[in-house]
Amino acid sequence: MNFHNASFKAAYGTSEQLPASTGPEVSFAGRSNVGKSSLLNKLMYRKGLAKVSSTPGKTATINFYEVDGHDLVDLPGYGFAKVSKSEKDRWADLIEGYYNQDRDFALVVSLVDIRHEPSALDRNMVRFLTEAELPFAIVLTKADKLSKQQQAKQRGAIRKALNLPKGTPLLVTSSEKGDGIDELRTLIAQAIEGEGRASSR
Repeated sequence: MNFHNASFKAAYGTSEQLPASTGPEVSFAGRSNVGKSSLLNKLMYRKGLAKVSSTPGKTATINFYEVDGHDLVDLPGYGFAKVSKSEKDRWADLIEGYYNQDRDFALVVSLVDIRHEPSALDRNMVRFLTEAELPFAIVLTKADKLSKQQQAKQRGAIRKALNLPKGTPLLVTSSEKGDGIDELRTLIAQAIEGEGRASSR
């Protein structure tokens, strides 16, 4: 799978606008300030494809990117305080609306900041993915902010805090230094090609 071959495809403001799946999709979910846009740009070898803002939580739509003929789906960040309740509700409806559709879910990449204990929202996301039997991986971001020893300690603590099902991939990444990005590309390619694929709901 050639991640250099990447482009923006479309953005949708409501789940009702979403077109049907045309093939296996890999979606990205996480808190608003987790570094999702930076990770996507690093993943797709593009500096400005996913808009990075100094204000977390700017992604208010579901954004589709095409990578080598396959869809990567960027979901709005959750849990950011500086937006209205109605906007938060719309984001929640977007995220839930996406996952409640009959789509071809190849993999959900759930992003968690390695520096902090997982929030209630992070734990809720993992619980939802587990109960929905969706294939997912946990990707820890911002690893460059910690020493290798701290990374290892946090990795273990976060796995325990999230109560991950046995065999759930857990990657440590840095968009700044590129750590773990190749492993994430491999994981995504394997999911799309059907290795260990779970059926969609």
